[in-house]
Amino acid sequence: MIKIGQYNTLEVVKLVDFGVFLDGGEDFGNILLPKSSVPAGTKLGDEIEVFLYFDSQDEIIATTKEPLAQVGDFALLRVVGICGVGAFVDWGLDKDLLIPFSEQRRRLEEGQDIMVRVYSDKASGRIVGTTKFNRFLDKTPAKYKIGDEVQVQIAEVTELGYKAVIEEAHWGLIFKTEAFGKLFPGKKLKAFVQEIRPDGKITLSLQKAGRAKVDDLADKIMTTLARKGGFVPLSDKSSPEAIFKEFRTSKATFKKTIGGLYKKGLIVIEREGIRLNDN
Repeated sequence: MIKIGQYNTLEVVKLVDFGVFLDGGEDFGNILLPKSSVPAGTKLGDEIEVFLYFDSQDEIIATTKEPLAQVGDFALLRVVGICGVGAFVDWGLDKDLLIPFSEQRRRLEEGQDIMVRVYSDKASGRIVGTTKFNRFLDKTPAKYKIGDEVQVQIAEVTELGYKAVIEEAHWGLIFKTEAFGKLFPGKKLKAFVQEIRPDGKITLSLQKAGRAKVDDLADKIMTTLARKGGFVPLSDKSSPEAIFKEFRTSKATFKKTIGGLYKKGLIVIEREGIRLNDN
């Protein structure tokens, strides 16, 4: 079944000077793949993976260019223009993606980078974008368990912290007190389910809970020390940024972990850094 706004593998059925035509079946007929996108050496009967969308004449067209998002995806896109019906964002194709005014949580401005959800409008069949995510998320019960590792994408910065889309299906929140490193809308990363409230809201953490995160970090620190000749120029006096750059963890967890390694006699904590205990 052919899907507009997504990738499809279609057969070449006709060669012309300005490209090739692909078999779109009974519903779509022949679909043009312009010459600029035709792979070298293409011949009749070849199958080509293409992305299908509407051109400036609202005709279905194929491309081998890779869009920044397809239907169903969330992506950070840049506003490149404003018109009488909405805003256009660059999604990596020749024709920009429209976000109608009715699909904007707040008015967009040219040059702004925003999180967008790409979808196919049921009424018109057009591919459009929206910044109103609620109707696409939390529509099914969350089946996560505490401690589960999930893939998330930062969607918005709030007073409480960072709202994130979990597995493109649910809302989650990373509280500011749990955040470290550079977080910004559009960033994709792994997180861990910290709490599922009775109302279904999900709290996320960037580290495993409790003892597990300390144990993991302890192994990483010992491996790094061994790889770097027994010394790492980081200690409990180092900046959170320097610690995150090396170990991708918070300063609080780092201090707790090296404290445990010190008590076990595995390392020596010096002013300039930590060192393997040769004794």
